[in-house]
Amino acid sequence: MTVTKPALAERLLNWYAAAARALPWRGSPDPYAVWVSEIMLQQTRVEAVIPYFTRWMERFPSLAVLAAASEQDVLAAWEGLGYYSRARNLWKAARQVQAEHGGNIPATAAGLRSLPGVGAYTAAAIASIAFGQDEAALDGNFRRVLARVFNVTLPARSTKGEARLWELAREHLPAGRAGDYNQALMDLGAGICKPQNPTCLLCPLAEFCEALALGVQEERPVMETRAPIPTWTVTAAILQRDGLVLVARRPSHGLLGGMWEFPGGKVEEGEELPAGLQREIREELGVEIRVGQPFGIYRHAYTHFKVVLHAFLCTLADGEPDARVASEIRWVQPGELAGLPMGKIDRQIAGKLAENP
Repeated sequence: MTVTKPALAERLLNWYAAAARALPWRGSPDPYAVWVSEIMLQQTRVEAVIPYFTRWMERFPSLAVLAAASEQDVLAAWEGLGYYSRARNLWKAARQVQAEHGGNIPATAAGLRSLPGVGAYTAAAIASIAFGQDEAALDGNFRRVLARVFNVTLPARSTKGEARLWELAREHLPAGRAGDYNQALMDLGAGICKPQNPTCLLCPLAEFCEALALGVQEERPVMETRAPIPTWTVTAAILQRDGLVLVARRPSHGLLGGMWEFPGGKVEEGEELPAGLQREIREELGVEIRVGQPFGIYRHAYTHFKVVLHAFLCTLADGEPDARVASEIRWVQPGELAGLPMGKIDRQIAGKLAENP
């Protein structure tokens, strides 16, 4: 059937009024809380975000408190949620709002996009939810719902496919209700119009859904084939001296920026693990090390690659470590590692060290 703008929006909003998820950031008049939630929700499931959001708001209850915090405190509060550039950008943006806007978060999508870490979707979501602006939004859930309801056959991430989905998002946006409409699409995509096994019988838009009528709902959105994700073999040195262990803080930019780690790096093709670790430590710290017993093997998947990390107990053979690549290096007691923000693998190593110093 032909989908009219009023019919689709009305059906979706009526469903949302009865079935909206009870989330700690909803119903809040505080734009800061909405902003924090939208940043945390980027590429992260709601269930994972809720406890982090609650702790974050207790630790940084206002934009002013966040802006006054240190980067290390911010990263520590974010630890475990992943995609740490989000935390760094949120902190930088808070400082920018304090300095340039007198502590008042911009109320328009254009103004929000001037802040670090705020793209088109996040700006539209904040502007519509927190400030009542008529802004259409488009993320993974939105793409899936719209691609199915309107049977969009263009690849969703292609230039033409993206343009078509934005067109549909704007075309059906109800004036004055954009915030609820955007949240309704989000809830529908998360709970009913799921990537696999959508529960179409419960969908408020089922009678409008062109893909469902054709039986191709699980083939929408059309996704282009992605290249296989590579796996990297890396090593890490647990460098010990006089009961202390050496850790390095990564530069503030890039993957895990500002986080602490056990030094090491990628193994080159044909290179033995101990030799690769000695080379990496020579390059990063300017010292020679003795590679001792294996400490553990750790695996982790990032967005675009996977790593298998081999950790070794090590001691200095020659020289004094110098931070040639890291922002900072530090000798610490194993018990002090808990107070340093770390990525998942390094936190696992630190936990094992603390148990067996």
